[in-house]
Amino acid sequence: MNTDAPRLRPPNHRVDRRAVWWWTTRSLAVTVVLTVVPVVPALIWEPVRPWFLIAAGILGGVGLLITVAMPQWRFRVHRWEITDTAVYTSSGWLWQEWRVAPMSRIQTVDTARGPLQRVFGLSSVTVTTASAAGPIEISGLDHTLATEVADQLTDSTEAIPGDAT
Repeated sequence: MNTDAPRLRPPNHRVDRRAVWWWTTRSLAVTVVLTVVPVVPALIWEPVRPWFLIAAGILGGVGLLITVAMPQWRFRVHRWEITDTAVYTSSGWLWQEWRVAPMSRIQTVDTARGPLQRVFGLSSVTVTTASAAGPIEISGLDHTLATEVADQLTDSTEAIPGDAT
């Protein structure tokens, strides 16, 4: 048995604290949209007004509850780490996932910044591997750190022989 092989374990690093505000803003935007949708027909169609307003209240209340709880919970769960041999991640909210990707299996490394991420100075790093489980994404990193992580992963994977398949 190869004792040098990467093992599934909790990663050490948290995402940037600003990710909480990013997740909160995204969740609040979805809540507002979902709450407004039933209000519009309620204003137009009087016979069903009470039912649409009740629906709007329920959607708004649940959405606000999620908006308050989810970002804090995700911040506690989301972790990442890069070693000489592997990339480790822990993510999720209701369904949590731990992943390890050996450097020898990494095919591409990408960074992305959506408009809202740019507002908060954040980026995401996506590590595509030769795995049926799909890519590993580290979201909520400081933009400068995300660039450094992508550079480090690119350098590390270039040093490993083979084609990552």
